[in-house]
Amino acid sequence: MTADRPPTPGRWESRPWRDETLEWGMRALDRHGLALRAWSQPHIRPWSTVLRLETDRDPVWLKAPGDGCRYEVALLRLFAELDVPATPRPMDVDEPLGLALLPDGGPTVRGSHGGRSPFEAVVEYLVAYAALQRSLEPHVDSLIAAGAMDLRPSRLPGVFVETVDRLAAEREPGRLAPDDASRLRALAPAYADACAELDGSGIAASINHDDLHDNNVLAAGTVVIDWGDSCVSHPFATMLVALNSVAMHHELAPDDPVHLRLVDAYTEAWTDVADRATLRRQVQLCQRVGPLTRSLSYRQATTNVDDAAWQEHASAMPEWLLEVFEPDLPTHPPLLATGT
Repeated sequence: MTADRPPTPGRWESRPWRDETLEWGMRALDRHGLALRAWSQPHIRPWSTVLRLETDRDPVWLKAPGDGCRYEVALLRLFAELDVPATPRPMDVDEPLGLALLPDGGPTVRGSHGGRSPFEAVVEYLVAYAALQRSLEPHVDSLIAAGAMDLRPSRLPGVFVETVDRLAAEREPGRLAPDDASRLRALAPAYADACAELDGSGIAASINHDDLHDNNVLAAGTVVIDWGDSCVSHPFATMLVALNSVAMHHELAPDDPVHLRLVDAYTEAWTDVADRATLRRQVQLCQRVGPLTRSLSYRQATTNVDDAAWQEHASAMPEWLLEVFEPDLPTHPPLLATGT
């Protein structure tokens, strides 16, 4: 707990927080000529909550990211300033308070297709997302200044070792078992080699949403939402979650040809940088090194949460990191060789 911020999610159920937040929301609505008629709180999670504000016109959403993810508000402001395609346009933001007021964008891609998005819809948002990433290549320093973690390939080997050491000493259930920590330390040289290959690819770093799936994309206009897991990294690290999500919802085998179809559609935006075989190889390497960034996203999501939330979600940090050993990832990327 911090001196000025009680832990989440309990903070978001408190009368003082709700009163302060609604007061800010009403002032923001007033600047847009809108009046609040009613409000509800559809979800409260350790890493974020939203209020749905019913106005005299269209509904509006007021989002509050958790303490480890508050940079999302600054990212939304930056995206709007840079006019980044396929990103939300907040009506108002308050970075000190960690609040963003967003227009209602309608259903997600998954919701608009009844729970299972056709591959054509997945291709559509992957292509739009790739264009988004390429547009942000010149703005990496601004993304980091806004608060996104710098997890470019050159930095990952050191972060990998630091993360293993920290999780080996973490409190349960966020702790790595001693045998697992030893296995990961033995993997460190091969992990570093993979990162060096990624770093030397010529593919520029950019934003990595790191939780890209069809329920985080609005169908109208193909708008990517929920940037609280994002970081700056090799852009293809996105495909770890993106492909796993498609595989799960469509019950695809790791070697199903659909995966390569999606990979090729997504990486088409980089065919001016590398040939198709190199781009596929880069995606596979990112699937192998990417579990580190997912582990770190859960570290941020569990920042300043109460004990119940910690007990429920902290195990994701070691579990995600251990995915570096998972043999059955989509496209069957080769395993990294251990030093044992």
